[in-house]
Amino acid sequence: MTADSIRPVPVTVAHGDGIGPEIMDATLRIIAAGGAGLEVETIRIGEAVYAQGITAGIEPEAWESLRRTKVFLKAPITTPQGGGFKSLNVTVRKAFGLFANIRPCPSYAPFVATKHPGMDVVIVRENEEDLYGGIEHRQTEDVTQCLKLITRPGSERLIRYGFEYARRYNRSKVTCFTKDNIMKMTDGLFHRVFDEVASEYPDIESEHWIVDIGAAKLADTPEAFDVVVLPNLYGDILSDVAAQIAGSVGLAGSANIGSEIAMFEAIHGSAPRRAGQNVANPSGLLLGAVQMLVHIGQGVPASLVHNAWLRTIEDGVHTYDIYDPAVSTAKVGTAEFADAVIARLGETPRTLKAVTYPSSSEQITVRLPQRARARKELVGIDVFVDWVQPVEALAKALEANVGGDLELVMITNRGQKVYPGGVPETFCVDHWRCRFQAHQPGDPVTYPQVIDLLARLAGSGLAFIKTEGLFTFDGEAGFSLGQGQ
Repeated sequence: MTADSIRPVPVTVAHGDGIGPEIMDATLRIIAAGGAGLEVETIRIGEAVYAQGITAGIEPEAWESLRRTKVFLKAPITTPQGGGFKSLNVTVRKAFGLFANIRPCPSYAPFVATKHPGMDVVIVRENEEDLYGGIEHRQTEDVTQCLKLITRPGSERLIRYGFEYARRYNRSKVTCFTKDNIMKMTDGLFHRVFDEVASEYPDIESEHWIVDIGAAKLADTPEAFDVVVLPNLYGDILSDVAAQIAGSVGLAGSANIGSEIAMFEAIHGSAPRRAGQNVANPSGLLLGAVQMLVHIGQGVPASLVHNAWLRTIEDGVHTYDIYDPAVSTAKVGTAEFADAVIARLGETPRTLKAVTYPSSSEQITVRLPQRARARKELVGIDVFVDWVQPVEALAKALEANVGGDLELVMITNRGQKVYPGGVPETFCVDHWRCRFQAHQPGDPVTYPQVIDLLARLAGSGLAFIKTEGLFTFDGEAGFSLGQGQ
């Protein structure tokens, strides 16, 4: 396929806030000059939409454009602080099931300063769940909570995508980061699924790191990693770390991939202090747009643009953020950088590795196997209580209201067991987890028993906040012990 034979593809474009309009104009100009075939539908998002009182940051009619084109090229936006405004990125990712965030982080040494010239890491981040569900509550005077949700299907499709990505792009290793030595159930699930999926790809090396030491290793020796799959929060943080140590966050683009729709963007923010000055680096958004062209099967213009960009970087034509008198030949603005890339279309880099993208719109597909559902049994209840007196007084009040079928097993404060057998040095706040189970632990508990317990507690004036059912799944406990239990 040649650039002249490319059939235009509908694409939804948002110019964003801050430096967004400038870098989007530069990006569209470059990819058009490279022969990209696009039918652009422009939508409004960001500050102007938030100002209308639309807390999602996107106009209702814009959703129809996204459903119609299924491809979204988005410049960065500014999300107002406070006021209940939600992150548009998170909203779009979750609304359209954009489960995988793909962020290539190669170094461009010696033309962009880095301590890691051999680095070529791809971060594959879960994009929809974890703490980014945004489910938060203030529960007492002292305590707020954010729910961390990790699902088997969400973990599995992300991890499978990571292995399929590695196989398609001839990558040799996939690494998983979690904190399952502490969060044994949530991060533990992600790790278990990783091990299960890895066993199906014997041609690809796999490994797991605890995220703290893994992050240290990534920052110190990124050459040891190839493709890295992570839950959402760790992936968000470490993709920025990886991009920065590769050379600059401003050079990194990302793809947000779903089964139907995909969104492409730079990983940096809207930088309002730099807006309107013709200084912003459009490279992150441009490389996101290159990922978009690959996604829609326009490999020829994607290759032309990417190679011209590499040659521009090699030739030392740099914006202020990566300018270094030792290697740069010219400090240019946003528009001038775009001109420089366009002037080099058809050229390839001499030192950096040239790229060649396939002209196929066949996407990486992920199919989840059918699994038999486990037998689920209720074996107890955790009741969370707002209480400001000593734990002994709370235990006495609770035990006075327990019926004959259940007993108070323990009380924890911020996860630490404080009754029975707590120690006086434990610092406590006004938020207590009170665990009730059958007299014989593991015996089934009925919902009428739970309702009776809650009615007794309410009748005695105890201010319970919420409850969490304690379940077993095929006999295996689906809940954690208290620290110190």
